[in-house]
Amino acid sequence: MSVALQGQPLVEVKNLRHLYGKPSDGELLVLDQVNLALGENEIVGLLGRSGSGKSTLLRSIAGLITPTGGEIDFAKNPDGSGPVAVSMVFQSFALFPWLTVQQNVELGLEAKHVPAETRRKRALAAIDLIGLDGFENAYPKELSGGMRQRVGLARALVVDPDILLMDEPFSALDVLTAETLRTDLLDLWCEGRMQIRSILIVTHNIEEAVLMCDRILVFSSNPGRIISEVRVDLPQPRNRQDPRFRILVDDIYTRMTQRTAGDEARRSDGLFPGVGIGMLLPEISTNALAGLMEAVAAEPFGGKADLPELAAALHYEADELFGVAETLQLMRFAEVEGGDIRLSAAARRYVEADTDARKQLFAQHLLAYVPLAAYIRRELDNDADHELPAARIREELEEMMSPGYAEQTIRAVVAWARYAEAFAYDEGAGLFTLENPS
Repeated sequence: MSVALQGQPLVEVKNLRHLYGKPSDGELLVLDQVNLALGENEIVGLLGRSGSGKSTLLRSIAGLITPTGGEIDFAKNPDGSGPVAVSMVFQSFALFPWLTVQQNVELGLEAKHVPAETRRKRALAAIDLIGLDGFENAYPKELSGGMRQRVGLARALVVDPDILLMDEPFSALDVLTAETLRTDLLDLWCEGRMQIRSILIVTHNIEEAVLMCDRILVFSSNPGRIISEVRVDLPQPRNRQDPRFRILVDDIYTRMTQRTAGDEARRSDGLFPGVGIGMLLPEISTNALAGLMEAVAAEPFGGKADLPELAAALHYEADELFGVAETLQLMRFAEVEGGDIRLSAAARRYVEADTDARKQLFAQHLLAYVPLAAYIRRELDNDADHELPAARIREELEEMMSPGYAEQTIRAVVAWARYAEAFAYDEGAGLFTLENPS
């Protein structure tokens, strides 16, 4: 799908694709045929489920990743100074703990060989702009999470970028801190107090996207593609209780849960919604899975619920609810489509069962529908000592995903297997074993 604008875009992405892994070990296609254009004076959101390649796209635009294929073209500045400049704010604060706030903010200018006195003046102005005046000499350990992210924002702004790239900048913060920082950023943008010309932000929070963005590009997963564009014409500041706001949120829920032909193909292979043992697994607790099944089974839902209504009833952020709902779908305890979640017959049996029966049913679904769990159990069954080094699984996963995602996936499968007593894990020895199962 091509997303274009009238006039010359600041940056244009053409037919971008990216694969992780090596051809000899099997590659994972994370982005495929992505086309987008970022215009002047707009905030554009990249919205999708975890693992849909949004951050990979952002890092490709930032020049931190070389994509496998496609082009990224930047507009030229009218003054002839070269292509437009980009700067990035990361999800993790990425501050150097041994440097003060001012020194952290000056880093980008120092890399550009800006004279010391000019660096100091520009850094102090950026620190003042983002509301940290007085903390210039503080160290990151002395700051709260929200203040550290403000330092990251100042560091990005001090180099006077034309385009500000933001990779889930509020997701590591508590709800109230995130809301405050989000509002302050929008105020700076709407008041024209930042020199940046456009913002491209990655998020998996639907309400955050509708609150901030002029356009939202919705991504599919496995591989990541732009499947839809949503224009947000509501004036700033936006009100979550505005009926027009709620209609947009409901519409995006529906778009993000719409089943595609690719989904059906993967279902027929028994691998929905991922790609074999290389499927990225979310760290969703079994308590959260059980709690959502119980909530949907109870009144007033009676086994089927509208996702926005369910999120409001359970006080869930949209992205949190998606993670739990999609994990239930992966294990065939639920169907998620068209903005609704519907429990399967197995989920209804689970809700009505006692503790031991619940564990047995969960184990059956874990080994049947989570390929990595089935693979580990099969290897344990076939080994004479019923042991499997975690390092081997980690190496195999890192051929298909980043080391961080590999660790997350291992933690997820370990937690689910322990609950189900499908297999055990000795963290000290780094071994999967059959200690628990009969």
